Amino acid sequence: MSVHKKSEVKKITTHQLQEMKNRGEKIAMLTAYDYSMAKIIDSAGIDVILVGDSASNVMAGNETTLPITLDQMIYHASSVVKAVKRALVVVDIPFGHYQGSSGEALRSAIRIMKESGGHAVKLEGGSEVKDSVLRILSAGVPVMGHLGLTPQSIYKFGTYTVRARQEAEANKLLEDALLLQESGCFAIVLEKIPAELAKKVTDALQIPVIGIGAGPDVDGQVLVMQDMLGITNEFKPRFLRKYADLHAVITNAVGHYVDDIKARDFPNADEKY
Repeated sequence: MSVHKKSEVKKITTHQLQEMKNRGEKIAMLTAYDYSMAKIIDSAGIDVILVGDSASNVMAGNETTLPITLDQMIYHASSVVKAVKRALVVVDIPFGHYQGSSGEALRSAIRIMKESGGHAVKLEGGSEVKDSVLRILSAGVPVMGHLGLTPQSIYKFGTYTVRARQEAEANKLLEDALLLQESGCFAIVLEKIPAELAKKVTDALQIPVIGIGAGPDVDGQVLVMQDMLGITNEFKPRFLRKYADLHAVITNAVGHYVDDIKARDFPNADEKY
């Protein structure tokens, strides 16, 4: 168990996250996509669980986040929600289910909330998704924004490189962040942008800012669970800190299991009825 003080709140809400920012307590966020892992990280004290469209990559093996469907996101989210007692569960609205119209965005958000039991939704973009954000919020569904590197737009940008290095893009990002706050988003994720810009945005906003590859001066951090646990070992960006090497642990365990079966050592006398 961590020696650092974590919020003793029994159930994390959007209100609790705002209070955490106000008192300077950092917010810890991780992705999860299934019951077993969500149960573990929730009991370990994580504040926010993101059921990310990164499930498209780490669970389904797709090259991008684009192929995952709304039905698949609802399946993953409902599995996570069943496990969670403390964390706030935020669910990504996948590509193609909010860009068409604000009405479509609202229908997607309502399906996620009704069918998965999630607590909030997340979508990518700034001014271009303002109408969708407002429409979803009008139904009482909390919305988390996402700016900077927006993986659903990978084919537009053509690269996963750091965003907003140029002044014009940096200025638009700050304007979009303020617009999302004004529209009613309860928090914003900033992905892979210069740390100096992330600090500027965080200082300018009253709502919590969660970073991934955005430096230390944001209000919290998020990583993909499979990356930080070392289950995926081919993804090695600068911002990733690996807290375990489960790839090696699992490989060794399975190898040992195979060896024991081949050697007729498993099951032994104590492991049979």
